Amino acid sequence: MKAEKFRELETRELEGQAREISEQLFYLRFKISMGQSEGLKKYRALKKDYARVLTILRERQLAAGGESKG
Repeated sequence: MKAEKFRELETRELEGQAREISEQLFYLRFKISMGQSEGLKKYRALKKDYARVLTILRERQLAAGGESKG
């Protein structure tokens, strides 16, 4: 999915997407480790989508002033 489509979603929906993608990645990783490599392309695409979602969530957090200075 393109980043623009993720940006249209609300923060709660993005957090749900992140959780969902994380679970899918877990199961695909398990399948790949069992020798079923037909999920490899989907795994790579999901990793990129997961990174996009996390990036957008972080951007929103920083824009809201949620940056913690440690």
